[in-house]
Amino acid sequence: MEYRQLGRSGFKVPVITLGTCSFGPSEINQGWGDVDVALATRFVDICLEQGAIMFDSADVYGQGTAETVLGGAIKGKRDQLLISTKGTFRSGDGPNDVGHSRAHLIAAVEGSLKRLGTDHIDLYQLHAFDALTPIEETLGTLDDLVKAGKIRYIGCSNYSGWHLMKSLAVAEREGLARFVAHQAYYSLAGREYEWELMPLALSEGVGLVAWSPLAMGRLGGAMRRGQPLPAVSRLHSDFTKRVSPPVADEFIYDLVDVLDEVAAETGKSIAQIALRWVVQRPSVSTVIMGARSEQQLRENLDVVNWTLSDAHMAKLAAAGAKTMTYPYWHQSGFTERNPFPCA
Repeated sequence: MEYRQLGRSGFKVPVITLGTCSFGPSEINQGWGDVDVALATRFVDICLEQGAIMFDSADVYGQGTAETVLGGAIKGKRDQLLISTKGTFRSGDGPNDVGHSRAHLIAAVEGSLKRLGTDHIDLYQLHAFDALTPIEETLGTLDDLVKAGKIRYIGCSNYSGWHLMKSLAVAEREGLARFVAHQAYYSLAGREYEWELMPLALSEGVGLVAWSPLAMGRLGGAMRRGQPLPAVSRLHSDFTKRVSPPVADEFIYDLVDVLDEVAAETGKSIAQIALRWVVQRPSVSTVIMGARSEQQLRENLDVVNWTLSDAHMAKLAAAGAKTMTYPYWHQSGFTERNPFPCA
């Protein structure tokens, strides 16, 4: 297993992280697996054997059931692994059961610790931006939790460039713990992260924790031109349809055609090719992958044992390219002094 620095910190994480969105029954994982404690324990053991020692969850996954299942699966193994989880979204009906207020963050962290059966979280991430809570209050609370030993490192998720940069500036000004990770969507089918968030990450030392590298399953091989979806697929889920990153079916079909070509040339599956492409991109600290079976898990973990050539990386990048919006298309024309780091 390859280990990389998590942003501008001394903390190393495996390049592959197992996501636990499929752990436990919930609306989110319809068609994703519904992994129980027994299977989750097997997944954890396989990951530990391969050095994939980090597991990502969130308090909103199954309204806490994913954290509970993960907690059961890691009993007796806590010192062998790393846990990342997230909080922001509504956890109850009360006015303070949502967001980044001191009241909600402390309650959210305490709840996650209890469900996970641990006394600390290695990486705690804010799941979305809260524009109603002062950033000073949010970061001050996280800093207190770090000093109390309940959190080791902090990060954010799904932030825009100005959200992240303002948070980093406040942390520096106030002498508070800073974000070292940004859990953001990045895949061959979704390249917008490259336009501003990737240059920001490289400039400011914020490691990418990439979610959905297979574009919500669309790059896993199930979605092909002229073919029906498999009977069992997350792509049938109403939740998946509601939250999936927007992309035209025809774009996916064209991209899968190129993935098929590279897969044939390398002897790998198209899912492995799509995962490996993200692993090799700038600013990436770790890539979150999911699994609903042992075979799928082992196939995904295998992406650390080989690399794509520069020619294959470029071919895939060209296939996944999209027209930039302003000001990025304008900035891309001034490469002499403003080079993009993601060619």
